[in-house]
Amino acid sequence: MKRLFSPILLAAGLTLLQLALTPPGGQNTLHAENSKIILRHADMIEGGEDAVGPYRAAIGNVEMLKGELTMTCRRTTDYDGQNRIIMNGDVSISDGSMEVFGDDGVFYTDREVLELSGNVRGRMKDNSLAVRSKKGMFNNDESQLWFYDDAVGWKGKDQVSGEIILLHFRKSEKKGEKRTIDEMQLHGNAFYASPDTLIQSPVGYDQMSGKKIVALIGENSRIEGLTVTGQAESLFHLYDENSKPTGINYSSGDRIRMIFREGRMHTMKVTGNAEGTEYPASFRGEESINLPKFAWRAAENPWAPPEKKEAPVFEGLFDSDK
Repeated sequence: MKRLFSPILLAAGLTLLQLALTPPGGQNTLHAENSKIILRHADMIEGGEDAVGPYRAAIGNVEMLKGELTMTCRRTTDYDGQNRIIMNGDVSISDGSMEVFGDDGVFYTDREVLELSGNVRGRMKDNSLAVRSKKGMFNNDESQLWFYDDAVGWKGKDQVSGEIILLHFRKSEKKGEKRTIDEMQLHGNAFYASPDTLIQSPVGYDQMSGKKIVALIGENSRIEGLTVTGQAESLFHLYDENSKPTGINYSSGDRIRMIFREGRMHTMKVTGNAEGTEYPASFRGEESINLPKFAWRAAENPWAPPEKKEAPVFEGLFDSDK
């Protein structure tokens, strides 16, 4: 049975909450055990007791601050004696460099971890990477952002996917410094694909797949190295020194490692039961040579710019050449 506290009891139990909402420029402290979060705004504050126990709730356009993090949602519920805040409806967490969204979430105040569920999507604000999945987790202490359950991401023209996509951020040396990604891990049915841009048509895709893929990312946000382990496979288009296509290389092994320079593959090494095949350049664009789990999913990118459509050309009475 749910009970709402009287206004007098609410005032006594939520003094800190109310102080922040009433004075101009004031701040509000939302408690979950000993950790503190600043409640910057809520349309309404409610207190009461339900089957779980006494609770405090912030309702409507909720905005909270935790250090340099901003979290928003439609409602938060905070139970006595629990190190967590339940967040419902249009949940988001962001700072100056990244933002992540979900339908619902739970923030664990003692660990600074936010778990997200339902239509999870996130991106770096410089548009260097965007990811979507069904579940996610942001771990502030470990500088990690997890996407799992059918995760797929886009880094420029590159596409990555796996059961889990794990992003690790560089440790900031200065307070307020923007986060940048230094490593990306793909776990379970890991796949990397990138359209080969030296020839526009027919479209061919460079591809890598395995149980796990680790990408090292430089400070310029470019991939510097890729390592694939576990049933590793690759498919790459080859060119001569004059950028003329010479063929398409397929390789497989226990481990494949690639080094990139200026965004292009520089060296590749295959180890453990290594095998390979080279297809003629005429096979470019043939679906039959794609790796088994290849699927181009650019249409699922929630931040993809809309396709530009050329205006139709109409011939009529006023055409100048008639």
